[in-house]
Amino acid sequence: MQEHSGLLNVVDIEATCWTGSPPPGQTSEIIEIGLTVVDLTTHTRVSKHGILVRPTRSTVGEFCTELTGLTQQQVDTGVDFAEACRILTTDFAAGTRPWASWGDYDRKQFVVQCAETGVPYPFGSQHTNAKQVFAESYGLRRRQGMAGALGIAELPLEGRHHRGEDDAWNIGALVTRVLDRDGWRVTTEG
Repeated sequence: MQEHSGLLNVVDIEATCWTGSPPPGQTSEIIEIGLTVVDLTTHTRVSKHGILVRPTRSTVGEFCTELTGLTQQQVDTGVDFAEACRILTTDFAAGTRPWASWGDYDRKQFVVQCAETGVPYPFGSQHTNAKQVFAESYGLRRRQGMAGALGIAELPLEGRHHRGEDDAWNIGALVTRVLDRDGWRVTTEG
């Protein structure tokens, strides 16, 4: 059995999105950061958080609102991206605490948006692709979406799918199942 101690940040983002390519002059950017803290020793979800992020290079359209439930008016009340990253670092020890997301999209979106905006990358070097380790732990040939994985793990979908704070909470439940099965590992270093 691999030993795990301490806390893990489970992160799920929502970003501006469209049915096709972004409108001219717009680029996909983070509008919500959902975060659930998981205790790696007790295999429990400790807390649930949501940070709304005000977009500066895109707007929330009808498709995005239908998918996430977030409106332009809601995200306009959020913090800017630099402040959101500062909150991750100061309130959630993102620079030193290991973190996980469902797939690699969230990690890559942070890398790209930090590079494009000049905001320092808030996370440390230990990231786990929870989708990958879930598939490995359950012996699946195909990686599942979060909702499908919840069904396999016989867990309920709590809250609204495609809301960052709710998805992070649900992914946190899946992480605890993988921990229970001794299948947890870091998938990205550096």
